Amino acid sequence: MSRVVGHDDLLLVTLDTLRFDVAVELAEAGRLPNLARHLPGGRWEERHAPGSFTYASHQAMFAGFLPTPAAPGPHPRLFAARFEGSESTADGTFVFDTPDLVSGLADAGYRTVCIGGVGFFNKRGALGSVLPGMFQESHWAPEFGVASPTSFESQVARAEEVVAELPADQRLFLFVNVPSLHQPNWFHLPGATRAAGDSRETHAAALEYVDRHIGRLFAAASSRRRCFTIVCSDHGTAYGDDGWSGHRLGHESVWTVPYAHFFLEPGAP
Repeated sequence: MSRVVGHDDLLLVTLDTLRFDVAVELAEAGRLPNLARHLPGGRWEERHAPGSFTYASHQAMFAGFLPTPAAPGPHPRLFAARFEGSESTADGTFVFDTPDLVSGLADAGYRTVCIGGVGFFNKRGALGSVLPGMFQESHWAPEFGVASPTSFESQVARAEEVVAELPADQRLFLFVNVPSLHQPNWFHLPGATRAAGDSRETHAAALEYVDRHIGRLFAAASSRRRCFTIVCSDHGTAYGDDGWSGHRLGHESVWTVPYAHFFLEPGAP
């Protein structure tokens, strides 16, 4: 990453609340054609989330603590604040001297842009302004939120506008928090009802919805130069697993998340 930063554009996509098992099942079944073509080997990597809910996990990721490989470490990190005694800062790590990765990339000459989704990015109050406030430019609208059946395609349209307005020589760090997997997601499955509520099946349908539109986001992010891309979940969620429901709890369905990083080449499908 020490060679990537300053040369390539950067895209971080958090598929908020996406379960690892659902992501793997859909990829293996061929139900994620647009995502799977970019996953290394066509497979998601199993990792452990740095937090059990959106705010905690994103605070950690924006400090350089991305989801950790689900195997004994230490594991070298892509990004890290300069910190004496860090065992996960390696020769190739991009090391920054600011309190968070976002400002570190800004110092390195990047335009930092947030396109928010869930309530922690809606800027409607003090708490919802903390995470987007790290960025030089942030966007949120009701049509990007969890209650919108067209949230992701609306976010993608905004991302296309952001990229189109940038000077050609301006490096970009674009962050998109995708709310579609978060509850409520029942409206993504044909025939599902509000009364029946969300389920593992509606969660899967929401991921298929995201896959149908993510190609446009990838095309926009790589339209000017090569783009190093990270796609991951910030945490999972439980749908009655061992009696547990929801997240902000310590169940495997919450802590285990899908992760991938890869380069998007300009003009690639």
